[in-house]
Parts: sequence; C-alpha cells; structure tokens
Amino acid sequence: MSLKGQQESPTYFWEDGGLLKDAPVDFDATFAENMWVSTKPIQFMTFYRNPLKVVPNFTVPRHLHNIDETIIVFQGEYKIEYGDPADGQFVIVKPGCFFTSRAGTPYTMTAGPEGVTYIETWGTPVTSLKTVWYDYGWVRK
Repeated sequence: MSLKGQQESPTYFWEDGGLLKDAPVDFDATFAENMWVSTKPIQFMTFYRNPLKVVPNFTVPRHLHNIDETIIVFQGEYKIEYGDPADGQFVIVKPGCFFTSRAGTPYTMTAGPEGVTYIETWGTPVTSLKTVWYDYGWVRK
C-alpha cells in the first residue's frame, strides 16, 4: 500500500514547529516507489506496528518521534544515523536485529544495497504518535 497523501497528516510536523503539509518538501515525491506499507498481516499481539519494504539505497528523511520506536529487520539492512550529525553515530541493523530510537532523538535510515523489509513498532497506540521532520533528504516542491 502506498504512503501517498501522508504529507497532509495532522501528526506530521516540520522542524520549525509548523505542519509538514506547509513545509517546502514533497512527501509523495520523496517516498514514491521507495517505501510502502505491506498488505500482508504480521501478528504481534503486544506491538502496534507497521510492516514496511524499502528499495535499495533509499534514505528516509531525518525525523524524530514523540514516543520510542523499535524497528525489527527481516531482510536486507538499514544504516541508522542518529543524534547530532556532527557526532557521526550510526548502527547497521541486519536481519533478526532491532534498533530502538528514543523519543526526541532525530535520525535517518538508509536501506542497504538489497533494500530492507522491516516493521516499526511502538509500545503505545500509533494514534498518540507525532513525528517531526527535518530538512534533510527530501525531494523539493
């Protein structure tokens, strides 16, 4: 399932505090043909989750969430750069491994040369999730 139309989400914010829909970036053009939500159900009783597939070498633009998020990789790998970019902190998450981004910590995720299949999970319902996006990695309007 496409991620199209998510720029209008009232829970997506731009780094200046305004809504992502008013930002100078194009969500659909950035994510189109690069990432989509899997239509195959994944049964995890204790997680609120989104199963996702990403094409090779795609970088999800820098962002943060208001609650902790854990990703679990099934195929391929993700390079996740987190925290202050000047610090150069990153981790490579491979199949069977996970990474937890702490609430308020900005990060980017770059799929490896084979792409990546993973789920993102939260310990609370996604209705309480808010995302702040930064001006890095976008297709411009």
